[in-house]
Amino acid sequence: MRRGSLSILVTSNPCLQRCGGPREERGRRGVLKERRHPVDFELTDKQRKLVEAFRAFGEETFTPEHVHQWRRDQGLPDEVVKGFVDLYFGLEDLEDGEGTFSLCSQALIIEELSRCAGATLPFQNDLFNLSIVRQFAGAGEFADVLKDYRETGRLLFALAISEPEAGSDAMNMQTYTRTVDEHLILNGRKTYVNNGEYAPYIMVAAIDRDKEAPGKYPPMTFWLLPRDLKGVSAYPINKIGQSMLPFATLVFDNVELSPAYRLNGRQEGFRQLFRLLEFGRVTTCASSLGMARAAMEDAVAHARSRKAFGVQIGRFQQIEQMLTDMEVNISNMRSMLYRAALAVDNGGPDERLSVALMKRYVPNAATEVASGAMQILGGMGYTEGARVSQLWQDCRGNQIAEGTDQIMVYIASPLIMEKYA
Repeated sequence: MRRGSLSILVTSNPCLQRCGGPREERGRRGVLKERRHPVDFELTDKQRKLVEAFRAFGEETFTPEHVHQWRRDQGLPDEVVKGFVDLYFGLEDLEDGEGTFSLCSQALIIEELSRCAGATLPFQNDLFNLSIVRQFAGAGEFADVLKDYRETGRLLFALAISEPEAGSDAMNMQTYTRTVDEHLILNGRKTYVNNGEYAPYIMVAAIDRDKEAPGKYPPMTFWLLPRDLKGVSAYPINKIGQSMLPFATLVFDNVELSPAYRLNGRQEGFRQLFRLLEFGRVTTCASSLGMARAAMEDAVAHARSRKAFGVQIGRFQQIEQMLTDMEVNISNMRSMLYRAALAVDNGGPDERLSVALMKRYVPNAATEVASGAMQILGGMGYTEGARVSQLWQDCRGNQIAEGTDQIMVYIASPLIMEKYA
């Protein structure tokens, strides 16, 4: 075994190189026996090159001055989003197959950029929205969306799923379509729609009241419609953090739809949507991990440079304990994130539980790391201009985004009971 590698039965970071658990082989009498397989926790050469490419892009692009300005602007300039897209689609030799990156690779990208920026960026939303439209749209529709994204760096649509009375409880969705006097009409309200005030199109999920419910899931369909249709209104939402992700509430008041607005891909409704939500939870947690690392870097830098009573504060036992606990959180976050990402990539039987446990733990741990960094920086950390205070706000928002901590418990608990039955 190579020096520095670990030989264990099951990896805790399955995104990484030669991840293997127990393998079966036949003994001399043909009896199956278990062979322990060493696990290498280092990145593959492709993954290392991928991280290095986006680290170079992130460190050059997301300077503290730029990030401060773009937070105030509530978004990134055209040249930055186009630079990301050009890099993302320009690394064809590092792709995982079929002209795309695996969810593990996407998580590595989002983690690194979030660390460089010390902020929540729109890229994870773009990648998640692309996965949604890829599944629900026809091949030609998706090709048009992808072509426009690659040319401009901006998705032409905002994704509208959450509602005031149906956030985590998506099946309580009230937005609906219905045929009235031979006209197809859309009514309802969507909220927390990223870029909903600015995107030229809205990809909206709605209950089809012209159909009977086939089972426990109401019939749900996605529509891609122009935002400037008569009856569509947008109202901005002011948040305390994640300012580069502008949110809006959208109201649909007797909006007349053309049948051409209906996405023509595989339409399996809520069952299909629920699995795709796992993608968004993984990329959200990747962002949380990256921001926690940024907070840790700020805390360590301050602990090294700041002196009190003539001593570097990083030598104080209380600070040593805080930094140690913060690093434990970061290590655990990384393990849970990439275990869940691989489960989604492989479609394994523990996918849903792995994602729920990851989403329950990672954003909360990131918030704790950012809070610890604020405490170590003292009064400076509590000011509006301090990066760690903004990191705390962004990390705290991820405990709500893509399913709250409490909803993850609701999902995980019956799966845990079943696992140990």
